[in-house]
Amino acid sequence: MSKTPQSGVDIDLGNQCSRTAYAWAKKTFANRPSGEGNPKLDVDGSFSNIMDFRGVKVGMSSDGIGTKIELAERTGIYNTIGYDLIAMTADDLAANGMETVNMTNILDVDHLDHEIINELMKGLNEAANFSNVIITGGEIAEMGNRVGGYGDKMHFNWCAAGVSMLPEGLDPIDGADIKPGDTVISLKSRGFRSNGYSLLRRIMEDNYGPEWHEHPYCDSTWGKALLVPSLIYTPLIASLRKAGHEIKGISHITGGGLGDNFGRVLKVSAYGAELNDIYQPLSVMLAVQEVGRVSEEQAYRLWNMGNGMLLVVPAEEAEAIIKDASKLQYEAKICGTIIEKAEITIDTKGLDPQRLSYKVES
Repeated sequence: MSKTPQSGVDIDLGNQCSRTAYAWAKKTFANRPSGEGNPKLDVDGSFSNIMDFRGVKVGMSSDGIGTKIELAERTGIYNTIGYDLIAMTADDLAANGMETVNMTNILDVDHLDHEIINELMKGLNEAANFSNVIITGGEIAEMGNRVGGYGDKMHFNWCAAGVSMLPEGLDPIDGADIKPGDTVISLKSRGFRSNGYSLLRRIMEDNYGPEWHEHPYCDSTWGKALLVPSLIYTPLIASLRKAGHEIKGISHITGGGLGDNFGRVLKVSAYGAELNDIYQPLSVMLAVQEVGRVSEEQAYRLWNMGNGMLLVVPAEEAEAIIKDASKLQYEAKICGTIIEKAEITIDTKGLDPQRLSYKVES
């Protein structure tokens, strides 16, 4: 494979900025005494924030769709990215064992287009119904040329914040109980979810020109193929926990790929993992990797490569969890095991299969 294109996003710099922002945020924790909102679960690398309000644990998370929005603008399909909005927010909360109860959203637009807003909210409604989430409110802000995008229709940026609760009688999942010998389960994804689109768009334009979204791909177009909405894992995690299954750690595979995101879970226990049977990348992912001449290492650093979420469970629980996941129409498989050495090794299955290693930073 030849030269690998740059994504336009510096993941290491992004991690550094996130750590700096969180450090400043932690300085505010003393503003509320314990029991009145002081964080109960203060775990560096956690996927969400969990507070204790007079004995009731409440989780909060915020996120957005990012530049995947441009795919909606290019294709004129606006009623699917609500799934991405909920997945990016609620699945971060699910990674700590929380069940999202309600969400609010902020839609920044350059100018108002009622038809497009109706389609966006229709899709958000469908995703909320799938996830059993209440949309309690939001804001639409007209910002003129502060917001840009593709084409001459309404341009927008869409973010949300979710509030979650623990299923009754259960504690947050923070990875602290993970031990060598535990089993790692992968939940299959159905697309790129909502990460790595800066590189995706660059690859498409470099190879197919400015109107790349109209270029044929299989029996569809590249625009529609890359717009496939995120599968939301929140209902599955809630169901597994309510059924009594023990889950020790959960990693939501977003920007940073398998290594970075799974490392955030394992750093709590300071153990590592061998991931030797992960899902193969979806055909569209392999096609993008080939067209864009993306190295195996970069592909697995930016995209989920077919694996949307990883669960760490006791070995004796694994088969029952996979069976229950199948009943809810989720594909799951055993993909590895926890080891004592603080290192994650991944046997990749892209165009150039190899073994990648990531140190788990304690």
